[in-house]
Amino acid sequence: MNAFKSARPYCPSALSLALATILAGAVAPVQAQQGSDATTLDTVVVTANKRVENIRDVGASISVVGERDLENLGASSLSDYAALIPGMQVQNSGSPGLTSVSLRGISALSSGATVATYIDEVPVGSSGIYQGAGGLMLDLLPYDISRVEVLRGPQGTLYGAGAIGGLLKYVTHAADPGPPEFRAGFGVRAVPDGGQAWNARVGASLPLRDDRLGLRVSAARNGLPGYTDNAVDGRRDINSGEQTGVRAALAWDGDAVDMNLAVLQQRIRSDDRASVALDPDTQAPLFGDLTGRTWQRQPFDKRLTLASLSFDWDLGWGSFVSATGWSDTRTMDQIDATVQFGEVADLLLGLPEPGAAFVRYDFDLDKITQEFRLTSSTGGRFEWMTGVFYTREDARQSQFAWLGQRDGTPLPPAFASFATLAQLALPSTYEEIAVFANGSWRFNDRFKIDAGLRQARNEQWFSQNVSEGILAPIGDAPGESSENVFTWSLSPQFKLAEDTMLYARAATGYQPGGPNVALAGIPPSVDSSRLDSYELGLKSQFAERRAQLDLAVFRIEWDDIQVASSFNGIGGLVNGGEATSEGVELAAAFRATDQLQLGFNGAYTRASVKNDFDPTVIPQDGFDVILNTGLGGDRMPYVPRLSWSATAEYAFATSGGYDGQIGGALRWVGERLNDTTERQRVTAPGDPSTVLDEVVTAPLTLDSYRALDLYAGFGRDRWMLRAYVNNVTDEGAWSSLTPVDGAVSGARVQLAGVPIQPRTFGLEFDYRF
Repeated sequence: MNAFKSARPYCPSALSLALATILAGAVAPVQAQQGSDATTLDTVVVTANKRVENIRDVGASISVVGERDLENLGASSLSDYAALIPGMQVQNSGSPGLTSVSLRGISALSSGATVATYIDEVPVGSSGIYQGAGGLMLDLLPYDISRVEVLRGPQGTLYGAGAIGGLLKYVTHAADPGPPEFRAGFGVRAVPDGGQAWNARVGASLPLRDDRLGLRVSAARNGLPGYTDNAVDGRRDINSGEQTGVRAALAWDGDAVDMNLAVLQQRIRSDDRASVALDPDTQAPLFGDLTGRTWQRQPFDKRLTLASLSFDWDLGWGSFVSATGWSDTRTMDQIDATVQFGEVADLLLGLPEPGAAFVRYDFDLDKITQEFRLTSSTGGRFEWMTGVFYTREDARQSQFAWLGQRDGTPLPPAFASFATLAQLALPSTYEEIAVFANGSWRFNDRFKIDAGLRQARNEQWFSQNVSEGILAPIGDAPGESSENVFTWSLSPQFKLAEDTMLYARAATGYQPGGPNVALAGIPPSVDSSRLDSYELGLKSQFAERRAQLDLAVFRIEWDDIQVASSFNGIGGLVNGGEATSEGVELAAAFRATDQLQLGFNGAYTRASVKNDFDPTVIPQDGFDVILNTGLGGDRMPYVPRLSWSATAEYAFATSGGYDGQIGGALRWVGERLNDTTERQRVTAPGDPSTVLDEVVTAPLTLDSYRALDLYAGFGRDRWMLRAYVNNVTDEGAWSSLTPVDGAVSGARVQLAGVPIQPRTFGLEFDYRF
């Protein structure tokens, strides 16, 4: 949430034998089975329902990306593999960690996230609206990760707040008290006409006591080669950076009680963000294909520390689980705001020329969670689960806007008091307690019904503390809110044959609201968004389990959508209105021979605003401004109507004991829009029928694109050498587009385009012993 808005507001303002795992859409992942029949597709387990289950038996749309897939793709962020997951879109704002994620057309239109994030049993990221969760999704460095599970559709009954569009779950490697294992690796990657970077990783799993106690430790460093330049100061490859991570996990395998303790720390650091300056009319680069124009540096830094402790007590007839989590997340994001606020220097202060400006956001989030679950044993006619969940967030957002002269020097002494355009803090708390229950009744071998419910209550407090500046009123303005939320799900499932299941699913979800910023025309609080989802799916394996075809159709009704509303660079959140999303997801995988595996997936999504968003009335001196931030029929931002991917992999082995694989993925993403339509009307005071002026701003169009990724691996026994080329044809396309307008004049100076990753070469070597 912003008391003021700038270029990218935090409003309340990225293939092994199992490449086809990435193809699972409404689809389950596919892997080569290790056994006597090497041409069948393997069984994959997930924990979507907080039980270990065969993905083919879960009546919901789930995708899984495995560890080998991430390695072969050279994945370092969500953007590297998201396009291969049907219905999932990632909007990159210039660095890993500066990402928004949407599933099935449920876009992040506000500062709150629409996709919840878990690491194992622990939720991470904020449920509130003051930590920019919608644009700062966790982008975990995928090392020491067993798999990534993506659950589409609302997951409110088991995962609660923020899972309105679905769930992104990172499942780490557990500590193993069994045989010791060691691993080390090194790699390099480069962008032609750009930078080069190196990465290194090491991990070990060690038994400590009587095959009962195990320790796992790992550390990784991943370099991010830069590839964009800056026209203002001539700097090259400015968006370089690095990701680092360390993890330690301890596991006790007892007779009745198992225990897991883990500590993880990850950091993303980017020197600047990838951004290209574009002509606002033609979208042609103003200074070169990968050249931006900024007067102030735009560093980004995010650090996550997570500690988790879980106990699983086997009661014989069931189990009792306790999952405790504590996380500390600190984020710094600085953006160049010269175009937006630099004109304050000449248009308001009367200086000879515009100035330079930047806005720095600092987010500090301290979060604790506790969940207790009582679960029946698996395999009976009636399976059930009941539990209670508690979380508390103590958070602080700080915003600092600075104004200087165009060359970066301070303002003249007579204007020094205007150097700080805004200095404010937004401390907040979020506290929630919820009870939930899930059950599954098997009527016979073919038919069962799953059902769930959750009752939650959250209480929030915040204060808008403005200590200095001209962009927001000086003073403290506290606010608070509370709400009770009930969500439910129902999923009947029918087995048409042993390997074919037909299912239906109806479910609800919500995105928490909260107290709002204190600004004229902005309501004192924003209500939670609610969502109803209806899905019909088919999961089938045939041809002696060598082929897999999964299909899902869905319709979603979204109400009280939280949207950003701003005027003259100042903004907050409002409840806009309604939207719908409907579509079809298909995925197929076929193991043609022992060596060759093919896959295809696709998604068609039609997501749009149902009616004009409710207007925000902003009183001014002598007139009113009536602002609509979306009009009926608008498409939801960054949601292509059609997207698909096709993959192929050939595995081989030589008589000399060497083996390897060659594969590739072709992905296509359709045309998208960057925003909804904004309509601004100037009316007589208190008389909305007398329109004095009207300005309608249409969204920008991002063209469709396709990209080809290739990889190869070769090894023997304990070592493996891998090579990959991502975006082989060096396709030029945009991940996101942002208009850059003057906050005072309203003049559009340029567009800021974040390119998809250009052609990138990588070489990796791993040794296990």
